[in-house]
Amino acid sequence: MRTKSQLERRLRSEISGEVLFDRFSRGRYATDASFYQIMPAGVVVPRTMDEALRALSVARDAGRKVTPRGGGTSQCGQTINDGIVIDFSKYLNRIISLDLERHTCVVEPGIVLDDLNRQLKKHGLWFPVDVSTASRATIGGMAGNNSCGGRSLRYGTMRDNTLSMQAALADGTSMRFGEVPRDLSGVEAPEQGIQLFRDMLALGEREAQEIAERFPKVQRRVGGYNLDALTPRNTPNNMAHLLVGAEGTLAFTTKVELKLWPVIRNKVLGVCHFGSFYEAMDATQHLVKLKPIAVELVDRTMIALGREIAMFVPVIGAAVRGDPDALLLVEFAEEDQDENLRRLKQLSELMGDLGFGWNNPTRKWGGVVEITDPALQTGIADFRAAGLNVMMSMKEAGKPVSFVEDCAVPLRHLADYTDRLNAVFRKHGTSGTMYAHASEGCLHVRPVLNLKLEKDVHAMRAIAEEAFAMVREYKGSHSGEHGDGIVRSEFHEPMFGARIVADFKEVKQRFDPEGVLNPGKIVDAPKMDDRSLFRYPPDYRVAELKTVLDWSGYPGAGGGFQGAVEMCNNNGTCRKLEGGVMCPSYRATRDEMHVTRGRANTLRLAISGQLGPDALCSDEMMETLKLCVSCKACRRECPVGVDMAKMKIEVLAARATKHGLTLRDRLVGYLPRYADLAARFAPLANWRNSSPILRRLFERFAGISAKRALPAFRRDVFRPESDAMGPQDGREVVLFTDTFNRIYERENLDAALRVLVAGGYRVHMPRPASGSRPLCCGRTFLSAGLVEEARAELDRLVATYAPFAARGVPIIGLEPSCLLTLRDELLSLRKDDTAKTVSAHAMLFEEFLSREAKAGRLSLPLGPIAGTVLLHGHCHQKSFDAFKPVEELLRLVPELKVEIIQSSCCGMAGAFGYGAETYEASMEMAELSLLPAVRRADGTTLIVADGTSCRHQIADGAQRSALHAAQVLAMSLDRAQSDQTPLPARKGRAQWLN
Repeated sequence: MRTKSQLERRLRSEISGEVLFDRFSRGRYATDASFYQIMPAGVVVPRTMDEALRALSVARDAGRKVTPRGGGTSQCGQTINDGIVIDFSKYLNRIISLDLERHTCVVEPGIVLDDLNRQLKKHGLWFPVDVSTASRATIGGMAGNNSCGGRSLRYGTMRDNTLSMQAALADGTSMRFGEVPRDLSGVEAPEQGIQLFRDMLALGEREAQEIAERFPKVQRRVGGYNLDALTPRNTPNNMAHLLVGAEGTLAFTTKVELKLWPVIRNKVLGVCHFGSFYEAMDATQHLVKLKPIAVELVDRTMIALGREIAMFVPVIGAAVRGDPDALLLVEFAEEDQDENLRRLKQLSELMGDLGFGWNNPTRKWGGVVEITDPALQTGIADFRAAGLNVMMSMKEAGKPVSFVEDCAVPLRHLADYTDRLNAVFRKHGTSGTMYAHASEGCLHVRPVLNLKLEKDVHAMRAIAEEAFAMVREYKGSHSGEHGDGIVRSEFHEPMFGARIVADFKEVKQRFDPEGVLNPGKIVDAPKMDDRSLFRYPPDYRVAELKTVLDWSGYPGAGGGFQGAVEMCNNNGTCRKLEGGVMCPSYRATRDEMHVTRGRANTLRLAISGQLGPDALCSDEMMETLKLCVSCKACRRECPVGVDMAKMKIEVLAARATKHGLTLRDRLVGYLPRYADLAARFAPLANWRNSSPILRRLFERFAGISAKRALPAFRRDVFRPESDAMGPQDGREVVLFTDTFNRIYERENLDAALRVLVAGGYRVHMPRPASGSRPLCCGRTFLSAGLVEEARAELDRLVATYAPFAARGVPIIGLEPSCLLTLRDELLSLRKDDTAKTVSAHAMLFEEFLSREAKAGRLSLPLGPIAGTVLLHGHCHQKSFDAFKPVEELLRLVPELKVEIIQSSCCGMAGAFGYGAETYEASMEMAELSLLPAVRRADGTTLIVADGTSCRHQIADGAQRSALHAAQVLAMSLDRAQSDQTPLPARKGRAQWLN
């Protein structure tokens, strides 16, 4: 049993928030988006700012370092240390005040940028430092880093938009940092603060000439401390600007006052194509003369990788012509849209003047694709914002590495700098990826290296030294956006000179004489290539693992399981709070443990032996994965494709092998094996639902929440009258009658069968090729880690459906989690051609009919049934890009208005919502958006949800019946055939709605 230290005991006694000192929790905070890893002594997640300051005091008294942390997305190692990490992001995330007249607001440092802008949007305002990590970057982290964003050409950097900061010194002294006159007259601050300000202004006056000579004259300069904020000037000095970019090393920020701007109302985008990268870089200096709001680079590598990521394929298809070597995304956003369109026309003309044309042989290949559609503009912006993760989606051992990540040079040198930099990469046996802010001369440059190899670490060092020397030659900045951290701090002396570096140390010593606040950043930094600080140190090893699924395509142990786990680059896309589905458990809890990144880090530490023996099968690992609902959203929405649902199956299988199964595992996993027997004795099987005593007993012994009614068995399970129905000469389809709809909701299968037959299809429901039990996809077995049982079920299914698939017959299913198992897990269990053929022909009911309708082959007499349908998508539908067909199919119903609920996971997620220990989390997920939207709908609105779990959650949480889309189409068929009989009076109406 772990012994609590005196420090931990004191923190627990004085703080109501989370105090985390166990090895698993510390491991989740040991990394950020850099390649470094430093295990902290402990983590504090304070509920109030007073608690945060108390944690600082307690840690200081114990002689511990303190590192404030927001989203943990720093790329240079800024947010990791071996002391106490204080996480502001969970609780300290409010807007404290908003002044609409002055266009200012005061916020807590843990508020996420996108969350802030969602709240500001209703007032017509936004905070425009639009970093690509806006969905998880906190304002405190952005201030600490002096973030810039894609539109700094117009709006400036974080420094330009920070008006003041409230912060505590390391000794606990709290004071306001803002504009001050040089004589400090009228400044309200403790005497200690007045003297600090006086010393800093004196330093600025003393060093003004040296600062003017040594600080780069580029906007993208965020290296070192902002000493130029201290020099004499015609306007007051803003002391907050010294804290901006200080990476938490000078003071402990508690409030930030921000300058706000009117939201962008109109914009257009020109996608400039170039046949060579050099030509794109050289053209940038000319394109900015049209005064765009941004010019962003996308290179050939990023385009190629994007074409392999499902969510970006349509965007690239619409925006990219031919095979360019580079794109420049030129954005205009004036208030007058006509002016934007005029500048877009000027852009095309300027590209022509620069010698670029699509087909003219006398010109260089290239031109402009004009984008005026807002939805496509958003898609392109999302693709560019995902640039980092897209680059990291390479499955090889080598990855693009951030260390010369964001050097900035004057635009006139950009083409030569990038050309020479590529030559440096080639010299050291590698190549690089480049993207981002061309308009600022700041490119995100990442050479591909494998930092597990000593030779590649040496190459990294050599590339850094040569690249930074070039930057100095061009009078640029070696840190143009992402800060210093561990990566660049040691290079300040050659960049700024010994005198300025001595000034940096003087500032640090004056603010924090005991070195409490995030030491080792900006001053007194370790060597950037100190491998003991790496995520993959020299002794990093992963023992060979016995895995149950196929992980080929990834490197490392476990047949590639190691490589799949290590795909996570910690950039934190999974921490987004809105949009898409990922990650529903994090949205409900905001705990690092319950986010895809936290789980991937835990798995990596476990398989590499850093969490002790048998960590993969441990109770702590199960606690880590407990709230993973296997929604598979990370499979699609994580740009590097971290598939946590698949990884969870591996852990469950390993744990089942080592520790056996719980009673609940058996009840859930073996459901397909006993479901028909239970249906024969339905009243007895359902007795638990009506008996409070049995509910309590099930909760105690099986871990099934007494607050839930289990799905009710019924005697009239779905049993087809024959193996095939519909016209003999109709187009053939196979209807997969999954366990859930067959046993619990046969009306969905009845409806689907009726619709398919009415459409003229010959519907096959073949008997199993072996055994008498109905076919099953093995989904429930997988959820319990019973992979061999799942494999056996899938083998039976494949054997039965293979003859149909071999002649091209579609295999249609209703339950997304079941049918899509044939497109996913089946291929992780079998790689033979037969399984691949069956998988390739598996389609959801809506996918098939939507495809048929588009091909002009669907003939269904449909009539109007209701005014509005409120549609919730199953997570797996969204993960496999199979949700849009549901909407398309419903829109075939005359006069039907389809409204989509912008929801994440419903929270039921198979058996998850029935668990005694997961019930509350299940409801929290549902209450994020789904249940409130259903409750707002009036009684005449139809609620549609294709997932069995989703329908049960809606019934439990909102007391509304939800329908499968097949039922809606069957109702529409009824209406068309009703011969004008009013629908509410028709026989069968109650059946469809109950």
